[in-house]
Amino acid sequence: MTEAREGEIALPFDPATTAEDGRVHFIGRVRSPWLSRQDCPKNMTAARERDAQATIEIDPAFRPGLAGLERASHVIVLSWFDRAARNLIIQKPRHASEAKGVFALRSPVRPNPIGLHVARLVALDMEAGLLTLDAIDLLDGTPVIDLKPYFASTDAFPDAVRTSE
Repeated sequence: MTEAREGEIALPFDPATTAEDGRVHFIGRVRSPWLSRQDCPKNMTAARERDAQATIEIDPAFRPGLAGLERASHVIVLSWFDRAARNLIIQKPRHASEAKGVFALRSPVRPNPIGLHVARLVALDMEAGLLTLDAIDLLDGTPVIDLKPYFASTDAFPDAVRTSE
């Protein structure tokens, strides 16, 4: 659990301690140079600026699912922020002037700590279950929920904008 900042609001319960019907099975783990939250880049742009590749190790049972992924230049990685708090619904990021709802932020602190990352697929060793990525903004050992090929034709929105705060 993180220390609350001014303007933050916690949920009346901790989603990490309530049982629901969803079942998630991790398919592998991230191997990155980032060992602490202080060292970990805050986003993929910052991760690429550090010029440090990362790998994903896929568990043996899931390796056949990599077939065909070699045709993708980029991959979408869905991760589980296993070391993040899950109880804040309103957060005030350090860099922001005002608090915002968790669904308006990219923070790892969220009721269901799922991360979304788009990375360049540098190499793929299907037999060893290793994906080499150009960069990643995840701590070493972070569980991976799923992988998907990134298709610019359907996944990119050139007209998408972020309005000013």
